[in-house]
Amino acid sequence: MAQIPDFKSITTEDEYIHVRYRDPDQFDQIRTPDWADRVSDSVSEGSEVRMGKRKDTDDWVVQSVLITKNVGEEKAREQADKIIREIES
Repeated sequence: MAQIPDFKSITTEDEYIHVRYRDPDQFDQIRTPDWADRVSDSVSEGSEVRMGKRKDTDDWVVQSVLITKNVGEEKAREQADKIIREIES
């Protein structure tokens, strides 16, 4: 089973709580694939996953998860951890 990274930061923005796991500078591209969006919505309706393609490889991993801010930061972190476990395990 893959090691799930610890979150790096959590910030509340306009409509979302942004749970960041990896520095965006590590990646050549960042996007939200439809399949990852479906996984995140199954855990937290309205959430988004930003996947990053690592520089010099074809590997895509979770860069950050955005959870609707009405759930609060503690619950957002729990939901984001569950989403990343589902995607990266």
